Amino acid sequence: MVTARKIPLWLLGLITLSGSLGMHVFVPALPLAGMELGADPRLMQWTIVAYILGMALGQPFYGPIADRWGRRPVLLAGLATFVVGGAAAGLATGAHGLIASRFVQALGGSAGLVLGRAIVRDSAMAGEAASKLALMNLSMTIGPGLAPLVGGAIATLLGWRAIFAVLTVVGLANLACVYALLPETRAVRADKGPSVLRGYGHLLRSPAYLYYTIGGGCATSSLYAFISAAPLIFVHQLHKDPANLGFYLTTIALGLSAGALTANRISRRVAVHRLLGWATLVSLLGAGTFLASVLAGQLGVAVTLASIAVFTFGAGLASPSALAEALGVDPALAGSASGLYGGLQMASGSVFAALSGVGGNPALAAALVLVGAVLASQWCFWRADRLQARAPALA
Repeated sequence: MVTARKIPLWLLGLITLSGSLGMHVFVPALPLAGMELGADPRLMQWTIVAYILGMALGQPFYGPIADRWGRRPVLLAGLATFVVGGAAAGLATGAHGLIASRFVQALGGSAGLVLGRAIVRDSAMAGEAASKLALMNLSMTIGPGLAPLVGGAIATLLGWRAIFAVLTVVGLANLACVYALLPETRAVRADKGPSVLRGYGHLLRSPAYLYYTIGGGCATSSLYAFISAAPLIFVHQLHKDPANLGFYLTTIALGLSAGALTANRISRRVAVHRLLGWATLVSLLGAGTFLASVLAGQLGVAVTLASIAVFTFGAGLASPSALAEALGVDPALAGSASGLYGGLQMASGSVFAALSGVGGNPALAAALVLVGAVLASQWCFWRADRLQARAPALA
């Protein structure tokens, strides 16, 4: 095992950031891209759904392959795919071509999410994984927190295609840094280890892994319902200038950053079940406030930003502990566990994003998704805690 001191944590944060950056930075440009391509706003929403779906399908693919052949070569291949997809998206001449290119871009970007987490799990000492994952989550949320503002500015000044030029440059920089600075952290097995199906079968038979994974997905990926609906909520329902969309999303993302920073500070001192319980209660408060404002006919920018910021604080607080517990079920399958966790998380995210487009009231649809998802996460974490109490070895 390569020790944590030899692993540049900033680089792991950068490659993890890039995958989510590709989605968040483009959201403010959706109205501009839709107008140029002559596409309906609801069709343009699928550029977000397709990206989430690509992340969902890519992550289970990379995890077991990296367990068998090593983190470094698989990561380099994924980053190269991200570059190709980003360049194709910048050259797209229609909405359907853009959607397909975004899917390919996400397939590549998912490698950083999976393998960044797996490398942390490979190199972290006992008890350090949750803290280091919280630091990575912090770096990952600070970037997307600024991404909508930056994306909106780039689209306004240079056009929406310039966003993909920037993402392509970021991908190339990641490739160079990984090639030059990142060592292999997973010894390649002579027997190539267990098969993909056996590895996933082992994880899927672990109730603790499933509860932490599903709970983590509901606690965090439900936010994609709001992100996907945000252009419709702010521009079409609240009649705000599309140029302000990046600022609104940046403000909301500060909640994720604050939650991740808080988790990093307290994760070693607070029991996992208590931390997850507090986190989901905070998220429920935010989601419930948002839903109440919609039902009362009092939807506005201030209450929307405040309630979603509270929701995202809870999500940022819950994410690292749920992930660390899931990856700790079987350290020998950390890559597979990370890939399957991320895949199921993004799969649920794509469902949540699609559900936010159901009906004629995007704000109501998004609010209902958030409340339902956080209640589901509370139940999953409660079940995981019960399993730990009866048989600690399962967790």
